[in-house]
Amino acid sequence: MNQVEAVRQTIEMLGGVATLAQINQNVFKIGDCQWKTKTPYASIRRIVRHNKVGIYRIKPGLYGLETFRRQLEANGMIEETPANRDTEAMREFNHYYYQGLLVEYGNMKQMGTYVPRQDFHRRYSNRELGEVCTLKSLPHFSTDKVMRRSSTIDVIWFNKRDLPDSFFEVEHSTDFQNSLLKYDDLCDFSARMIIVADKRRKAEFDKKIKAFAFEPIVSRVEFLSYDSLIRQYNMAQERMSLDVLL
Repeated sequence: MNQVEAVRQTIEMLGGVATLAQINQNVFKIGDCQWKTKTPYASIRRIVRHNKVGIYRIKPGLYGLETFRRQLEANGMIEETPANRDTEAMREFNHYYYQGLLVEYGNMKQMGTYVPRQDFHRRYSNRELGEVCTLKSLPHFSTDKVMRRSSTIDVIWFNKRDLPDSFFEVEHSTDFQNSLLKYDDLCDFSARMIIVADKRRKAEFDKKIKAFAFEPIVSRVEFLSYDSLIRQYNMAQERMSLDVLL
């Protein structure tokens, strides 16, 4: 079996759709394929980006098999194009996709990962969010009022003491207001507060966070672009595959 066939078989085993990190994590389990290269991950990237091997890019970092395209589209996983980028269906899919990456990344870092219960059955790739988050309920780390407020955060990473390490709000199209109000209510915690959005919205975020109402959190809330999240997510998976980290 050659490398292209191994990548295709891996995606098929994962349900016809997979993130690049999921492909990297599983492709070497196929024993019939030899990866005689010092840069196997670069080879995998070249394979999935070659549009003549039956693999297509659904969105940055997510790939599907052409033979599964109809099935994937029926499940809401539609190929992102300039024409549909701002449609309601794509906005919704983007939200859950990046939520899923944040959860998987948190799991790689051995954090406890939480998403709101109403998102448990939302599909972001070949799995539902409720399948990958490690916490099925929110740890009781504060008052009831704070708990109610934090329960609506898109993704929370918890440390080993069940205290919040990082709050993440995915903002694909709304004006950041609601997310920043949540963070303002949670500013007494030392956890990181991060807005995840398209890099094209960075200027909009910078203007919004400088409003007088958000002065208490202006230096605490960080902006993470989708592209940066995907790069860090893929890098984290590659690091996990190394025998020794220096």
